[in-house]
Formats: sequence, C-alpha cells, structure tokens
Amino acid sequence: MRTPGDAAAVTAAQRGEPGALDALVAAYLPLVYNVVGHALAGHPDTDDVVQETMLRALHGLPRLREPEAFRSWLLAIALNQVRDHHRTRLPLADAEPDDVADPGADFADLAITRLRLTGQRRELAAATRWIGDDDRELLSLWWLEQSGRITRAELASALDLTPQHAAVRVQRMKAQLDAARVVVRVLALPRCGDLAEVIAGWDGQPSALWRKRIVRHARECARCGRGFEDLAAVDGLLARIPLVPLPVGFDFLGAEPVVAVARKGFWAHAAAKPLLAAAAVAVVAGAVVLPVDGWPEPLGVAAPLTVTTTTTFVPTTTTATTATTTTATTTAMTTTSAPATQPVAPTSAAAPAPAPTPAPAPAPVAKSAKKGVATWHFDGVTRALSDVGAGWFYNWATTREDVQAPPGVEYVPMIWGAKHVTPANLEAVKGQGATLLGFNEPDLSEQSNLTVEQALDLWPRLQATGMRLGSPAVAHSGDKAGGWLDRFLAGARQRGLRVDFITVHWYGSDFGPAAVGHLKNYLDAVHARYGLPIWLTEYSLMDFSGGGARYPDERQLADFAGASSRMLEGLPYLERYAWFALPADKPGTGLYLPGGTPNRAGEAYRATG
Repeated sequence: MRTPGDAAAVTAAQRGEPGALDALVAAYLPLVYNVVGHALAGHPDTDDVVQETMLRALHGLPRLREPEAFRSWLLAIALNQVRDHHRTRLPLADAEPDDVADPGADFADLAITRLRLTGQRRELAAATRWIGDDDRELLSLWWLEQSGRITRAELASALDLTPQHAAVRVQRMKAQLDAARVVVRVLALPRCGDLAEVIAGWDGQPSALWRKRIVRHARECARCGRGFEDLAAVDGLLARIPLVPLPVGFDFLGAEPVVAVARKGFWAHAAAKPLLAAAAVAVVAGAVVLPVDGWPEPLGVAAPLTVTTTTTFVPTTTTATTATTTTATTTAMTTTSAPATQPVAPTSAAAPAPAPTPAPAPAPVAKSAKKGVATWHFDGVTRALSDVGAGWFYNWATTREDVQAPPGVEYVPMIWGAKHVTPANLEAVKGQGATLLGFNEPDLSEQSNLTVEQALDLWPRLQATGMRLGSPAVAHSGDKAGGWLDRFLAGARQRGLRVDFITVHWYGSDFGPAAVGHLKNYLDAVHARYGLPIWLTEYSLMDFSGGGARYPDERQLADFAGASSRMLEGLPYLERYAWFALPADKPGTGLYLPGGTPNRAGEAYRATG
C-alpha cells in the first residue's frame, strides 16, 4: 500500500520546491541508516555506505518516473550499495585504530543500548550477528515490514523478487534467526563440559559454521537444550521495535546551535557534501534524544521542521477470500462524511492569551457514527463525551459503571478476559446494546493473556448472548499468517463459531507524518487477509520499546489525531474507531483535561466527523 504523502513529497522535491528536498532526505535518512546498519552489522564503513546511498538517490531523483515507488526504489539502492561493499571491502589490518569496528559496539549493540531492549528482544538483536550477509540484508527490510514502515510489496520490489519468492526467503531467514537466538541463549548459560569441547577452537567471532555446531550440540544436550524453550514468535518481538536513532542524538549538547550539532559524529563526513549537510540540519531539527541513563520523557532538540503538503487519502478497495465464515448477516456501516484533503493548519506561535474564564457547556458537535473513544471515569467525562463529537465509547467493562454518557452517544460493552465470562456478566451485557467486544489483547501476558484454545473454548458463551460479536482485540500482528488472530479465526471457522467483525489495536512508534500511512497499511492488510469489517478499538502514538512508554509531544500528537481521524473516516471497510484515550488526567495520549476541556490533540480529534 502506498502512502499518498510520500508521492506528494517526492514530486515536490523533483519540482525543486523550497525545503522539499531537505524534508525528503530528513524523513528517509533514518530508514536507510537502519537498513544499511543491520545489513552490514555495524561495519565501520556503514556511514559511508549510507552517504553514498543518499547521494545516488538524490542524483537519480529527477529521473524517477513513479514518485509513489520512491521508498522501494530507495531501499533497492541501499541494498545495491551494501552488496557492492560486500564485494569490494578490504581487510582492515592496516587501518587506523579509530576505523576498526569495536566488537562491543556493532549495530546489534547499538540497537540494544539505544532502544533499551530487554528479554527476548535483546536476544533477537544479538542473534543478528550469527546470520549470513544475505539473510542480514533480508532481515534489515523485514524488520521494517514488521514495524509497519514498509509493505511486503515494497520488500519484494527492493529485492527484485516476486512476493511469493520473498515469502519463501523470509521463512528461511526466520529459521536461521531462530537458530541464532538459540545460540545466544546457550552461550549465555553456564557452559556444560561437552559445549566447552565443541567450541574449543572458536575464535569468538559469530559465523554460520559455529552457529550450526552450537545448535547441533544444543539439540543433543539436555542442559543446553533449554535454549529452545519458550521462544516467542519473532514477528511479535519485532512489531514494536522502532528505528535505531541516528548517532547524532547522543552527541547533542543543549547549548550548541543545530549546525554545530549536525557536524558531530555520523555527520562529520557528510558536512563536506552540501546535500547531506543540509539534510543533517533537517534531521537534527526534528530529532528526539533518548538519554543514555534512565528513561525520562523525550527531550526535544530544537524547533521541529514543519513541512506543509496537501495529502489526499484514497481508500483502497481490495477483493480477498474471506478467511472466516459467519453465520449471521452483517451490514457494514456507512457515513456521509468525506475525508478531508487538507491537514489541519499548525497553530501559530503567538504570545499566550490571558487565562480563559470558565466556559459554558459546549454547543453540540456534529457526531460521527464511526468515531469513538476509549475512556474511564474522570472529572468532566460526560462533558468531554458530548464535546468530542464521538458516536460511541467503551470502557473495557460489561456496563457503563460510573461513566454517564450524554444522549445519542452509544455504549459498547466488552468481556475483557476469561474471569469475566460469568453468567452475571453475560446477562448484563445484553442490556447494554446489540454489539459485544471480545477479549482484550489476549496475545499479551499483561492483558487478558489467553491461548487461542482457551479463547475458542469460551467463545460459544459469548456467542450465546445473541449479540453482534467482535473478535478478540490483538495488540499486534493481526495481519500475519500464524499470528494469534489468524489462528483464532481459523479455529473459529473449524468449530463453526461466529465472528462478525475484526477488532484490532495499533500504536505507532514513528511520531512523524508517515504514521498515518503506517496505520492505513496495517488496516488494509488486516482487511485484505480476512475480508470482514474492522473495528479499531485502541489507537494512538506510543513507543513501548524501552520497557516503559514514550509519548509524542503536543504538536505531534495533535497532528496525528487530526490526520488519522480524517483518514479513518474515509475507509469503507472500517466500521468504528476509538482513540486511546479520552482522559488526559495522567501523562500519555489523552484528549480532555479534568473538567472536560480539550487539549490540542482533543481539539484536532473533535474537528473530524
């Protein structure tokens, strides 16, 4: 699926519009850095390969005939440069000490350190050292696909493969990666005597040969065989890992001007090349620094680069084979709202106005039947529900509890998890409306934490309510073959169970303008796979990769709230969507302050519908 904004930005750069080229390079330089960094495993020439890739892309940009293909075209250039490096690289024996890669600071270490990876995500990053060059190239793209930054079609195009051939290669690469994860685990365990003998001649450098030997030993050793236990699906592990930040962020000194910062670290050589030096300034201007110690809120480096483009979202109509059989006829809701073609203009930086006096109750806002919110009780919740213009809401519960809804705003109940499947709750939900939401994030241990079999065993009791049923709402990978949702729907079909619509959650870790396209790509893929109507019951911008949550700034959140809602209103297969969350009574992505007053994101979300 293409992102219309990408094509518009490319066309603007080709026409030579002021600032367009800098903005384009700033947007895609982190993507190229991650592809090349993963593919070369942090080789000291990584910076040079990235620079050469961007220069070749900029030189060839005027001749690009299909602006919508820019992303896959750029990735193909990056991989060609990586392969050229593999063919022509020379030994580093005579290199200066500063040019030799630090074995403890390769790209895997950068990912682990800068993204604060822990547990199996940390093991996964370390395992990338143990796969071959070809698999590492493929992984560098597949990593981006799993995090929603490119599509499978773009992956295949960048590799010059058919989608079918690309799928086969991905499966083979995943098998090698899982074997490498076992190696990482085995080497981290206290070593048995037999393993010590197996690796007696090992020089300490990861390689395919030693990977095979260690895995062979682990299969035959009861002690080392523990490395195979509880390996989580790699798809899910990658789903929420963001891009590795550009190195310049860690060289930032708050008192220095942006240009001085841009000339440090990674940009030391780029500064000599005018186009990349300009791009460096653009990237640093919009950068977010992740401090090395602790995990505080993100620190903005400087005023972010603002690029205004006209974006039109064109819904994609996809014909697909339905993967789930329903026993009830359902009709997708339609709205007369048309998606806006212009983003909300950024607010000016004028001097702050005097403190406002208490406002009267808000005038009724035109409601969107699609637009909703997830909420809990807070001071002003009824006022906020009326003001935001939502047609519906939910609170993860079987009843409204202490949330008083204004007239005309529908409440939708939920059976949250296994312990909530009780006769009392199943009777209570029938009095709340005609639609019932299924289990909340059963694929996460910290949420309802259900196996597919457990959910399928409980489903007939939800079905017996006679209500229209939404699938369990998975946290991620709803579009993936073999994922939790895919296996649940296959099981429902086999058992003759009813699922009337698909329910998913989505959180974006990219806080820039491309986030709207990432969300649309995901929803398109889910719909293409199952062919059922979709409810997006939680969505926002939130980065979970550091063990806690990192949030966008006020401007980023407002821009996304407005642009995403306009896009979602125009998706014909999307019946409902709900922002997480209505209250802004704690740090996060809320829309309304205590008392029921919208913040900047709330105003943007309210304007849609």
